[in-house]
Amino acid sequence: MYYGEKICLRAYKQEDIPVAVEMINDRELKKLLVTDIPFPSTPWEEEEWIKSQKATSTGEYNFAIEDIETKKYIGGCGIQKVNWLARTATVGIMIGDKNYWGKGYGTDAMKVLLDFIFNNMNINKVKLSVFSFNTRAKKSYEKCGFVVEGVLKKELFKDGKYYDEIVMAAFRK
Repeated sequence: MYYGEKICLRAYKQEDIPVAVEMINDRELKKLLVTDIPFPSTPWEEEEWIKSQKATSTGEYNFAIEDIETKKYIGGCGIQKVNWLARTATVGIMIGDKNYWGKGYGTDAMKVLLDFIFNNMNINKVKLSVFSFNTRAKKSYEKCGFVVEGVLKKELFKDGKYYDEIVMAAFRK
């Protein structure tokens, strides 16, 4: 487990499955996370995904985010697309419990994840993308040291409109 001020990053548990299914099927949350058509996820799909999570030599990891105080599962974050030669990785994060939105839990989780990546994996650059309408997430990423590297214009189609996708990066200090 990896601890921050408010959260800990831990492995997924069987009891996370029903909560994860509820979170990932929330319409508002899907709008913030999914670039494709927001098709509902089934409990079986979430269970299979959670069971498949383990440390690999590829460097791809997924962590459950738990509130330290209540021990409640509130979301997840992960590391994908690790390039060991260029020392880069792509990350993603989801705070699925809306009661925790805007209260610093996502920022704390991202800081812990970045510390893990920079100090345990020896990665130099961490990348992510955020949709232009997700200003709360963009502010959180900036607090963690991410800077805008580019904007993909009208990359996303949601609710009948096109939106930009903002590409951001944080660097090892």
